[in-house]
Amino acid sequence: MTGAVRTSRPGLWGGLMIGTAAVILALRYSGAINGSTAYILAIIPIVFMFVTARSLASARNPGCGPAGNRAARRYTTGMMATSIAYMLGLGIAIWTFKNLEPSVAVTWGLAMLPIAPILAMIYVMGRYIVEEQDEYLRHRAIIAALIGLGFVLAIGSFWGFLETFELVPHVPGWWAVPIWAIGMGLGQAWQSMGQKMDSSDEE
Repeated sequence: MTGAVRTSRPGLWGGLMIGTAAVILALRYSGAINGSTAYILAIIPIVFMFVTARSLASARNPGCGPAGNRAARRYTTGMMATSIAYMLGLGIAIWTFKNLEPSVAVTWGLAMLPIAPILAMIYVMGRYIVEEQDEYLRHRAIIAALIGLGFVLAIGSFWGFLETFELVPHVPGWWAVPIWAIGMGLGQAWQSMGQKMDSSDEE
């Protein structure tokens, strides 16, 4: 494993891309920001998308073998595709529900639009962990995913108890996705900082 692979951090940029996009979409459709602001802020996940692609390209290491490269490419492509599908599905579902007064049957179908990409994200993450041949990258992905899950459990439980006692307003359950993505991105950043600190101590 070369230093280039370990410092390019495609998982970090991918997590930040998904997290920022999900947060912007959530803020827009919760009424916290207007459409113009959302379009302006959309440049952030777009930038992260290109950085992720460049980071993945620079992270290709022949020493990891073709299987490892293929796993990383599938992961990045899959997460990009599912995150875009999630944003589109959530936006279409909320807009249709608020403006067109669909029937109950159609509403069930609308609810599936953002749910299906979420299930696909979980599959993509699990497939990457299984297929990744580099133990270091696999370990980082698992730790980042666990940190993201920890964010969901901690924040969800904290807010849930406050909501039970009517201290805070209700928050839609789909906030779990951006919270998990942000936690995963922060987990990758934390691991990168730890690696840099260890390298500095060795020098």
